[in-house]
Amino acid sequence: MLYSSLSSSELIRECTESEETAAWEEFIRRFGRVISVAVLRTARRWGETAPALLDDLTQETYLKLCADHGRLLRNFDPHHPDAIFGFLKVLAANVANDHFKAKYAGKRGTAHTEQGLGVLEPAAAERARGSPETMEREILLKEIDVFLRTFPQRDRFIFWLYYRHGMTASAIASLPSIELTTKGVESTIHRLTLLVRTRMDEKTRTSKGFLARESLQERRLLWRGEQMPT
Repeated sequence: MLYSSLSSSELIRECTESEETAAWEEFIRRFGRVISVAVLRTARRWGETAPALLDDLTQETYLKLCADHGRLLRNFDPHHPDAIFGFLKVLAANVANDHFKAKYAGKRGTAHTEQGLGVLEPAAAERARGSPETMEREILLKEIDVFLRTFPQRDRFIFWLYYRHGMTASAIASLPSIELTTKGVESTIHRLTLLVRTRMDEKTRTSKGFLARESLQERRLLWRGEQMPT
């Protein structure tokens, strides 16, 4: 099989199902630079760029991808042809950040602090699954996504890469299918952010005085402009 001719989704499926060495070699050839650059940029924020360390962190990223018969890749659900690029950047950055956080944990006064972290960790990640806070956050994200679906798919993709995956405007602009400059991506993010905030403010004003008493189902219907069945 000519793995270089496969789409990203097809290649990932071959890697996780057949586990052929040639498939993984093509995976590394195709996505290796994405992973290594994400590791390098994250390590720079911590002030450490030793080649040996960068190689170790890159290899650790690959180990995570291969673990449990490629579980992370098998569970990956792409919503866009280039979604895998954002996924790998976030994974590699998280691997590097976890390494440095563990290394410097408890060291007071250390000069090694993380500056301008590009990967945003959702606050809900530290809360128990199924807690009211987590449920409220998930409802909010779904409400925002419903609103964003009224815009072009590329705009919605850019918005979530920036806010959910923590990618910078320049990193998003580097994706092949985006076809925008960094300034173009920044403009899209700024425009959508204002529109989302305006939408949320309108809903807040509409619901003022009774929103706190509504159930999660009622809040979802309110966002969509629908009525509860009588």
